[in-house]
Amino acid sequence: MISTDDYLYFAGRALGGMAGIVAELGDDLANTRPPLPGANTPYALLTHCLGVVEFWSGSLVAGRSVIRDRDAEFVAAGPVAALITEASAVQKRLESDVRGAEPQAALRGRPPESFQGPDRELNRGGALMHVYEELAQHHGQMEIMRDAIRAMA
Repeated sequence: MISTDDYLYFAGRALGGMAGIVAELGDDLANTRPPLPGANTPYALLTHCLGVVEFWSGSLVAGRSVIRDRDAEFVAAGPVAALITEASAVQKRLESDVRGAEPQAALRGRPPESFQGPDRELNRGGALMHVYEELAQHHGQMEIMRDAIRAMA
């Protein structure tokens, strides 16, 4: 099984990679939608990923009270500096959540069906794998978005 340190390394690379892309693009380009069907902005995608981490790890694994507006994540916009600061705080909470997790224990709640998570029951370890799944896939997506935005800028 994967170690806690290895999990945090790979999850951190994905989350840090997205935060780095948003920082690199800056306020204007990070809030630009690339010319791809159904695309979000990098800012909105990072906001969504922070919501994923907070809900799945913070609420369902660690038991914190988390209020999440998933739909609002996809239309979020604003200055990059505050989002980067929030990403750093979320990454620190994720580390704490993972280090304190009981992977085989039941989730501390049920995700709403509208959150489009895995289509089967998960334990806390499964929820953390879903967090990694989301971070990894959206990091790759954001790399493509960055390239498309740069090409049109």
